[in-house]
Amino acid sequence: MRILYMSEGGQVQNLTELPPNWNTETVQGLLWIDLHESKSSSEIEKLLGQQFGFHPLAIDDALNETHLPKVDDWDSYLYIALQDLTYNPETTTINMMELDLFLGAHYLVTYHFGDVTAVERVWQLCQRNGRWLQNGADHLVYRLIDEMVNNYTAVLEQLEGQIVQLENQIFSQHSPALLENMTHQKRTMLKIRQVLAPQREVVNKLARDSFSVISEKDQIYFRDVYDHMVRLTNDSDSVRDLLTGNMELYLSVVNNRMNDIMKTLTIITTLFMPLTFITGFFGMNFFQAVLPSEQWTGPGILILVLASMVMLPMVMFYWMRRRAWM
Repeated sequence: MRILYMSEGGQVQNLTELPPNWNTETVQGLLWIDLHESKSSSEIEKLLGQQFGFHPLAIDDALNETHLPKVDDWDSYLYIALQDLTYNPETTTINMMELDLFLGAHYLVTYHFGDVTAVERVWQLCQRNGRWLQNGADHLVYRLIDEMVNNYTAVLEQLEGQIVQLENQIFSQHSPALLENMTHQKRTMLKIRQVLAPQREVVNKLARDSFSVISEKDQIYFRDVYDHMVRLTNDSDSVRDLLTGNMELYLSVVNNRMNDIMKTLTIITTLFMPLTFITGFFGMNFFQAVLPSEQWTGPGILILVLASMVMLPMVMFYWMRRRAWM
């Protein structure tokens, strides 16, 4: 557990435990408590239940369940579940970390299982410059969501760059590994899209609905973030369409290559079909009489037939080229 506390005088302190005699009714200034999974869940549950008076259902949602983004109004505070996003370009995998927030009029409690980059960046900003805490707890939530939007934007840009690279490889490397890579990217985009839509609705509620712990001046900031998330949703749809187009292009290239192979094999078969007929019909035994007359026996007829068998495929090949079949 780590605590940032800004007193009424604007002094920012790093604390390891709650200020003495602190409670949600008489709180002064601003308190931000960041809880990590390394602290036992029973201690966290006791802290959230006894010190803050949060509802057991809200505590259970935060500690024991994984949610898509949502917001619950508990009158004196809000419970908000969000999803932060990171991307590993080496393994081409995304990591979505749930961030649970309890937002009160003068306090903010954040809880997460692993490291959340948005929390770390905003925490460092507040430590370096206390003015980030002067606008209230609701403004801190805005800053956290804005950092998450930046993360989503960066990830989508990276994915779009990789998809463009895949598009360039389609004509030179049409292998099953390439198709598997594109399928993996499609599943990644589907996961992002499943989170983006409900998270956008959460921001829309914070920007439009009337909550006791969110001031009207900060709702303007949430509206700005909402506009960014709408653009993110459109960008994700564009990236997904680009990926779908790449997969269709890949299948088209593979089918065209297969058609070229079948065309070549068909032409070869067609060229040798008359030769097969000739050899099968006459038996090709030139050193024994095939007709009563001796003029149809011997090496002469062999040379004549061999010349015909060489010229016939050449003539057929020339005729196919003239008709643009090749």
